Formats: sequence, C-alpha cells, structure tokens
Amino acid sequence: MPRESSKKRKTSETEIDISLNLDGKGQYTVETGVDFLDHMLESFARHGFFDLEIRAQGDVEVDDHHTVEDVGILLGEVFKEVVGDKKGIKRIAHSIVPMDEALATVAVDISGRSYCIMDMNFHKPQVGDLSTENVEHFLESFAHSAHININARVEGENDHHQIEALFKALARALKDAVQVEHDQIPSTKGVL
Repeated sequence: MPRESSKKRKTSETEIDISLNLDGKGQYTVETGVDFLDHMLESFARHGFFDLEIRAQGDVEVDDHHTVEDVGILLGEVFKEVVGDKKGIKRIAHSIVPMDEALATVAVDISGRSYCIMDMNFHKPQVGDLSTENVEHFLESFAHSAHININARVEGENDHHQIEALFKALARALKDAVQVEHDQIPSTKGVL
C-alpha cells in the first residue's frame, strides 16, 4: 500500500500545499518563497528518498517566520498521516552526517508523542534568507505535528554546513525509522 498523501493549509499568513511519498526516489519540487529553506527541503527529500512537493506562499515581506513554521507544521501533519498506524516500522533510528567541518547527529522515535531536544549554536542570524533561529523552530513545529521525538545536535564553524548536515541527518534517520521490517506495532502498549 503506498505511503503517500497531500494536505493543504491556509491561514491569514500563509497558504501551503504539500505532497509526500515516503517510498519515493528523492524527487522534489519545493517553492516556499524562502530560498535557503527550499534548498534544505530539497536536500531532505533527496537524502531521505522521499518524493516531496511543497508550494507555499507566505508573508515573507514581514520575515520568514510564519512560512517556516507553517511548512514545518503541515509537513509534520502529512508525515503523521502517511506513517499511519506504524505497524511494521522500525520506529527508532539515528543518523550522523558530516559536512566538511560540521557534524550533525539526529535520533528519532516515531512514538506518537511529540518532543524535540536540540543542541545547536549558529554564528550568524541568517543564512541566505533563512533566519537561523527558525531552524530550531521548524524542527519543533515538525516534531509536534508529526507526533515524533527528535533529538538533534550539530556543531561546526559554517552555519550553512551545520544546517545542511542537520537536514540530511534528519532525512536519513526518518527514512530508516519508517522502514517496514516486521508485522507488529513496535510498542509494548500495542499502539503508537
């Protein structure tokens, strides 16, 4: 059964359409109006082998906050929907990704509970048109609406490298966690 879905979200600040196929080939079309976020989401799709389409219009003339937040929220909602009842998935996974001097470590648990712990220290307020403070906010928004745990750490000197390594590590950890490897609900509770 295909693990894919599409959702829309419209507020007074943003209008977003997202389609996600967990079992894709890493193909993507991403247009959020925040170019560096586009680059990171393209990297996320490619390294997770997720097929991803995102079209967003937001009040980027104000700043990038609302668009980044709402893309994270809707991507999390779509992710939660395509994972379904979680029967058979590995559930827990991690990835460590270097990018030049930067190193990102991300552990995830597709637990049905949302929690996000991050250890990151960026050196500049922005990379391109993305506020570095919104990287953490994107991950929190995604984890909350996907009902997953994310524990992420990144270090390095170059903020671009740190953020890109982080998105790649997230993608690789999620791809591993959603792999179907048995026919059970991976929980002693019998439900996730």
